[in-house]
Amino acid sequence: MKTVQLVKRDNKNWEYITPKQELKEPLVLVFGNRLAIENKNIYAEIRTLFPDGEIIFGSACAEISSDTVNENSITITAIQFEKSNFIVKTSNVLNKDLDSYKTGNELINQFPKEGLKYVFVVSEGSFINGSQLTRGMSASTDDNIVITGGLCGDDTRFEKTIAGYNENPKPGEIVAVGFYGETLDISFSIHGGWTPFGPERIVTKSEGNTLYELDGKPALDLYKSYLGDKAKDLPSAALLYPLNVTSENEKQSIVRSILNIDEENNAVILAGDITKNSKVQLMMTNVDNIANASERAAKQALELRETKPELAMLVSCIGRKLVLDQRVEEEIEEVIEVLGNDTTISGFYSYGEIAPFHGEVACQLHNQTMTITLMSE
Repeated sequence: MKTVQLVKRDNKNWEYITPKQELKEPLVLVFGNRLAIENKNIYAEIRTLFPDGEIIFGSACAEISSDTVNENSITITAIQFEKSNFIVKTSNVLNKDLDSYKTGNELINQFPKEGLKYVFVVSEGSFINGSQLTRGMSASTDDNIVITGGLCGDDTRFEKTIAGYNENPKPGEIVAVGFYGETLDISFSIHGGWTPFGPERIVTKSEGNTLYELDGKPALDLYKSYLGDKAKDLPSAALLYPLNVTSENEKQSIVRSILNIDEENNAVILAGDITKNSKVQLMMTNVDNIANASERAAKQALELRETKPELAMLVSCIGRKLVLDQRVEEEIEEVIEVLGNDTTISGFYSYGEIAPFHGEVACQLHNQTMTITLMSE
């Protein structure tokens, strides 16, 4: 496996993060600020850098590279596989009825099943129901294929997200990369570092990803009372206080971010589904807990491997970035320290992370976590 990384800051020239080398038919992952990758010339520009590459775009809240976190920029990771091969499939939720479960199911079913070991997903993050998307994807695999990835981001603007494959990125696009190869070694892990606090409440009214009532009281009113003065900064303030959700039909609790509020119906809109009778509790964290959770995720992913990882795909969350603030590099530095400097690191800050729980295979939508997928040939 050979890799090259470049970054473009402030619309200036491309800078090589790693030594420049020629790659043959690489997978080219382009993560960047939405405003930067909306440039109508961006695809043509990257195509000149990688004439025979398969180019995938995703808008990000920040990009993760082998040496730091890049913001308000575009970061490219190009990968040449020597023993493995990959296939790219796409779907667009704006071209059909918005059925996220069906979209996820049909997307994975596009891949030839024989020899498929791993799928990496870069999904638009504005229209999709991430919970239903991941359920649909898992239902198509018989629980024997690892699926990880994330929902594209748009910083704290929450205006729109874009993705693309071999063309300029656009709204509604979902891109999946299926990997094949006998010697391909994949491992993953996921950790959050958030702590529940306050009373546990019962969901008494919900529909899809909209939470209307807790303990028979309007959910938005209750949430605002907890936030106090910070309520004026909603919905962005909600990213600092996600919800710990324990559903009746799930073995493990899951963290859910509040992405928006509905003042008219006194409701909160979550990044994924929330079912009636689920138990809900507020969560909080700090910089040290987040950095420690990323370190734990890296160590756990490493323990499950037979070979040294050559590539690490990291997907973290906009909420974690807001907590870390000026110290955002710290959680990436913790990962680098565990994996070593000879593992290429690529990824982005997202609106939702896609991965199974540790020890499971069926992928789920997570929020406020660090998801690490390690690859080698």
